[in-house]
Amino acid sequence: MSGGVAIVTGAGSGIGRAIAHRLAMDGLSVMINDLSLERAQAVAFEILSAGGKATSSSGDVSNEADVAEMVSATKLSFGDCNVLVNNAGHVHQAHFVDLEVADFDRMFAVHVRGTFLCTKAVLGPMLKAKKGVVINIASQLGQIGGIELVHYSAAKSAIIGLTKSLAREVSAKGVRVNAVAPGPINTPLVMALSDDWRKAKTAELPLGRFGEPDEVAATVSFLASDEASLFVGQTLGPNSGDVML
Repeated sequence: MSGGVAIVTGAGSGIGRAIAHRLAMDGLSVMINDLSLERAQAVAFEILSAGGKATSSSGDVSNEADVAEMVSATKLSFGDCNVLVNNAGHVHQAHFVDLEVADFDRMFAVHVRGTFLCTKAVLGPMLKAKKGVVINIASQLGQIGGIELVHYSAAKSAIIGLTKSLAREVSAKGVRVNAVAPGPINTPLVMALSDDWRKAKTAELPLGRFGEPDEVAATVSFLASDEASLFVGQTLGPNSGDVML
């Protein structure tokens, strides 16, 4: 992968930060995207300090203008993106009967619209070059559902469907599209969920523990590499055994 150019959305903390560090270690130049420019810059500085190549941008992945600006900044700094990791996420916990329309719309805006906009923005050059990788971060809750997380589970399920469909369209043209569906991972987003939810979830897991961001990053690193050349439209699950396929 050395010499490649990656965009990692939502990379200011948690899983995204771990993915950005891992891809930089693998030899890619990485654009760090986050809603917070301060967080994005901090991660880019970490990578630069470790000898990697990185730059940063702030922006909302559900905003088409922000996405266009991020992609343009990536090209200006490093060249066309050939590895896209759609990781930006949003978590909100509520019983279905208590969900507001705005809660549902924001969930789909970040996860589904964001994945669509970012992928659409980089796909043209990938197809022209006949080479590229798109990795969408879904969730095991998109496969099995989650109590008080109906809107989150539905959005993550949509990402899995998008992954499969796009893979069928573009794989023969040199662009591999896959998804990663982590189980509960020790990140700020998951820690924001209730203690009761986290305790109950831990008890359900065959491994008896939540995962760490670096464990998800390792899966992304594999899918971005040529060693994953046969993986198309797949959803890999670093999930502590919560989903077994």
